[in-house]
Amino acid sequence: MALKNMRLEVMQTVEKSVQGFIDKYLIPVEDIWQPTDLLPNLENDEGFEVVHQIREEAKELGYDFWVVLVADMVTEEALPTYESWLMDMEGVEQHGKSRGEQNAWAKWVRQWTGEENRHGDTLNKYLYLSGRVNMKEIERTTHHLINDGFDIGTGRDPYRNFVYTSFQELATNISHKRVGQLAKKKGNKMLGKMCNIIAGDEMRHYMAYRDFVKTIFEIDPSEMMLAFQDMMKKKIVMPAQFLRESGQGIAEAFENFSNAAQRLGVYTTYDYIDILQKLNSFWEIDKMNSLTDEAEKARDYLMHLPDRMSRIADRISIPQDPHRFKWVEANGMV
Repeated sequence: MALKNMRLEVMQTVEKSVQGFIDKYLIPVEDIWQPTDLLPNLENDEGFEVVHQIREEAKELGYDFWVVLVADMVTEEALPTYESWLMDMEGVEQHGKSRGEQNAWAKWVRQWTGEENRHGDTLNKYLYLSGRVNMKEIERTTHHLINDGFDIGTGRDPYRNFVYTSFQELATNISHKRVGQLAKKKGNKMLGKMCNIIAGDEMRHYMAYRDFVKTIFEIDPSEMMLAFQDMMKKKIVMPAQFLRESGQGIAEAFENFSNAAQRLGVYTTYDYIDILQKLNSFWEIDKMNSLTDEAEKARDYLMHLPDRMSRIADRISIPQDPHRFKWVEANGMV
């Protein structure tokens, strides 16, 4: 009970700064880009010419590319699951103390969700217009992912949740950015721009969540350190770990998607290690003091973990034969 109360006290303390985080890292609805800024305008005939261009350019993109783009899109589309998960954290209340008032943490979660929602909308419409994927199978996968929910081992603990979101936001930044680079190299400037802009959003969100954790480290360093260690021992796996195609069990698709991402160089084991190193550096793990004995051991574990993981990564081989996904196979792609 004491630990739970401490978490709640810390969240209430940090809550006083949340509006500042919103002002710094989120963009008002009237000012931020919307999917229609990046997609063809079908209110006039010129828009249909752009659709034709999308379909022609899409033919230059290979099988693994489409698998990765679909999985990235589906992950973004499962926002109802992520919002309900974050709204259940200790210290987050649906409403404020007065009628009509929003709890600051709930306000953050809702506005963050609003920004993230645009990503799935944009990529979904692009995939539909491209004509290169089986949209019904993709829609089933999205439906399953929302129905199934996901358990990433954080419980209602904000410390663990914020470690996860810090890691996950930077990982999605890397993935979207590299998918955009690959698209641009194949002459698909429109998709390249979409992915690059989405990646920029993810970077802002990453910077916010890492700041949440840094603030908690200043208030409750030992417990924050133990939460960080616990999440790294469990391994941070993206929400895509719960993807499934119709007729399959939960998570059967993830390994094959992950292999495709590694073959393309979109997101690799080395990127995972690099993210850990960046977080260790930003949170200044090596300089932490006034820790409990247990937290000091956790700090040492976290400092040595990147090297340990690098030695393991050097021995990992990635399968080179693509899995045939229902999302893409209907188009006879190779």
